[in-house]
Amino acid sequence: MYSRVDPVIDYAVRGLCRKPYHNHPKGCPNWGKDKCPPKLPKLEDFFDTSKPLYMIWNRFDIGKHIEKTRANHPDWTDYQLRCVLYWQGTARAQLKKNIEEFKKDHPDCVVTTGPEAMGVNITDTMKQFGIELEWPPTKYAYQCAMGGTQKENMVKSFESFNHIFRTHSYDRVQFLSI
Repeated sequence: MYSRVDPVIDYAVRGLCRKPYHNHPKGCPNWGKDKCPPKLPKLEDFFDTSKPLYMIWNRFDIGKHIEKTRANHPDWTDYQLRCVLYWQGTARAQLKKNIEEFKKDHPDCVVTTGPEAMGVNITDTMKQFGIELEWPPTKYAYQCAMGGTQKENMVKSFESFNHIFRTHSYDRVQFLSI
């Protein structure tokens, strides 16, 4: 699914990458690397915000996944049942399909699969579509991407990231030309 959006900007969300999580007391180990905050440009520095921006998303039924996994593994902990290793690949494949559909209709747009890293508050932005994100998700998990027209000066600046434009890995913020 995708729709035109007026993104809610809040640069504090870039700091979520530094929030501790299981086995990562300092947050994401990619913080500070070239393709991650704070080195990644802010939304308005990369996208031409005078042109339409689009939110692209999918909804993954994590509640159903947890129930199914619990039936197969009744001794697993809640952490194991929710572990992204067992569901995120499927969810990301759904997002990739939605990005491909978006790109068919908007071939000149670029897409980032990590708008939070550019300062977009996804939770507040998704409310524009009547979607209340759960933290942590219990019924549905959403993966979100943002598409739009890249600023002309950014095309030159990101030539060093040219390989990113061709990759389909979703491990970090990436710009896709699908």
